[in-house]
Amino acid sequence: MSYTIETDRFLNNLEQVARVRSQIAKSLGEIAQTLAQWEASVKDTSGGLGLERDIDDLSRASQTLQQTVFRVLVLGDLKRGKSTLLNALIGENLLPADVNPCTALLTVLRYGTQKKVTVYFKGNNSSQSIDFARFKQTYTIKPSEAKRREAENSLAFPDVSHAVVEYPLPLLEKGIEIVDTPGLNDTEARNELSLNYIHNCHAIMFVFRAMQPCTLEERRYLENYIKGRGLTVFFLINAWDEIGKGLINPDHLDELEQVQNRLRTVFKTYLADYCKNDGQDYYDQRVFEISSLPALRRRLKKPQDSLEGTGFPPFLRALNTFLTQERAVAQLRQVRTLVRQVYSRTHAAIERRIPLLDQDIEGLKQRIQGVNPEFEQLTQIRDQFREEIRTLRDTNVKEIVNSFQTYVLNLETTFESDFFPYQPTIDLLEFLQQQKREAFNAALKQALEQYLQDKLAAWERTAEDALKEAFSQLAQSAANYGATYNQVVDSMSNKLIGQTLPSRVPVDSGEESPTWTKWAMGFFSLASGNIASVALAAVGFNWQNILVNWLAVVLTPLGFWNPLGLVLLSLGVGAMQAEQGRQAVIKATKKQFVNYLPQLAQEQQEPIRKAVGDCFERYEQDVIQRINDDIQSHQIQLENLLQQKKGREINHQTELKRLRQLDSDILAQYWQIESLYEESGLIPG
Repeated sequence: MSYTIETDRFLNNLEQVARVRSQIAKSLGEIAQTLAQWEASVKDTSGGLGLERDIDDLSRASQTLQQTVFRVLVLGDLKRGKSTLLNALIGENLLPADVNPCTALLTVLRYGTQKKVTVYFKGNNSSQSIDFARFKQTYTIKPSEAKRREAENSLAFPDVSHAVVEYPLPLLEKGIEIVDTPGLNDTEARNELSLNYIHNCHAIMFVFRAMQPCTLEERRYLENYIKGRGLTVFFLINAWDEIGKGLINPDHLDELEQVQNRLRTVFKTYLADYCKNDGQDYYDQRVFEISSLPALRRRLKKPQDSLEGTGFPPFLRALNTFLTQERAVAQLRQVRTLVRQVYSRTHAAIERRIPLLDQDIEGLKQRIQGVNPEFEQLTQIRDQFREEIRTLRDTNVKEIVNSFQTYVLNLETTFESDFFPYQPTIDLLEFLQQQKREAFNAALKQALEQYLQDKLAAWERTAEDALKEAFSQLAQSAANYGATYNQVVDSMSNKLIGQTLPSRVPVDSGEESPTWTKWAMGFFSLASGNIASVALAAVGFNWQNILVNWLAVVLTPLGFWNPLGLVLLSLGVGAMQAEQGRQAVIKATKKQFVNYLPQLAQEQQEPIRKAVGDCFERYEQDVIQRINDDIQSHQIQLENLLQQKKGREINHQTELKRLRQLDSDILAQYWQIESLYEESGLIPG
């Protein structure tokens, strides 16, 4: 199947998703407006139904759908062909992709009616508009310069935040936003450009180069920042067409196939674990062999030409399936559930109100007093859930803080073996030269930094796993409390009107739970899907931010660079060429390093304690507020009616007609949204 056909299909599917999203967003806004108008108009009738929270949820969901774009993040080390790949994907030689320059800025590519580049600066939030030619000339650097700055942990343009490229391209117009990042490097200066985007994107394209399979830097980055994060990553093995260039006879197909198969084995060995989710293997749907430069040349020469053989058609199919089906379906299903629950709550409030219209004041008072035990039970459920949240908070704060302390102190035990792979090469003859000695010291410092980053990342995953387990437990508790909560509400309805209130709309398993339960379970979120991610994102949780200074704190006071030099010089030339030199470096490094570990373990306890506590406290605040709002909504429905009866005579027939009309209007709008799902073909009915 040709690239043109795949592109057209992708664009059509994106347009369909955007159209359905826009229509549903409009319907959500209309439902919110209908309910808001009702609540505002009932001061002279039977009183409001307490639907303010539902109105707010619908309005927020409407805004989210209107503003949502599919954000795709592009990651990869220097000179992997990221810009060439993107230019081939969009069909324009737009981003810097010449033979030598490296993109030095994080660049956001989004739709605009006019070609435009805006460079944003740090601190003062100022910006500068420049043309494309100047952008390419000014904000690219040579690979050698990029590598030098990596070694120095510095940025080429430290005052620049990022650039936004606006362009009137069909792919962008249909709702795709692409974020092109500088090369990988595990330093704070570089990663602060891209780490903030990782958890705010829908998909990641991680670009490798075929003849440089999974370098140490690439493996470290995957291990430290991608693994276990619940991210959807497409691994693109670029420059697949260049494999034959290293062969004596590139036309020898058997030899070429053998080399290709060896490379496939290497890549699969390193990437297989990143392509599994919930026991399913997605390797064939996530790893693609592509040839960006030939694809770009074809597209620039003849835009409608087929790109068969470049790897782009199957990759585009997979990206299409994920974004326009899997991702869009998940988002729109959440909205459908929200609308179902809002209508069910509205319908239940109306059905409880109607039988009470004929009650006199005393009779209504008695019925309200009769459900006081139920309100107390709802309050007890809220308090029990809050206590469980706090208990888990205290337990996890203590355990995670203790785990960090134990972990840091134990680094001494395995330092010599763990640090060995990071240690730079030692040559005494070079070390005797001042310039070479300074270079070695810089390399050793960077090696220690990388070692610490890796160790930190390993501990992060254990801490996050503990939090995920805790929030999974809270999600299950929320479901259990929600079921009990519903039983109390049914009991309340039986006392008030003599019957429970079944739903008038189809509900999936679990949708009959109160709305606050779904929020507590992390269902209404665009995060990765588990409640831990929801809670962590809610407080801007990022271990890198919490421990951002720990590397500097550790490295600065070590002061072993000069003493280490004396140790090396004392060994002599022969020793430096043998194992004794390596051991001397590690022992000298370890001696200074381990002296600081107790202080590190102590100093980081409080920021970790606060960060973990903030996760649970934000979760508690949001969930308990929603339970309070729900309880208050039930109370308001009764109190408003009672107050209205005390102040004026309610016309039963007129109010009955108005309530039925409200129910009918919201139900009609609900079915309109359901029909949009069915007609779109995106979501099963």
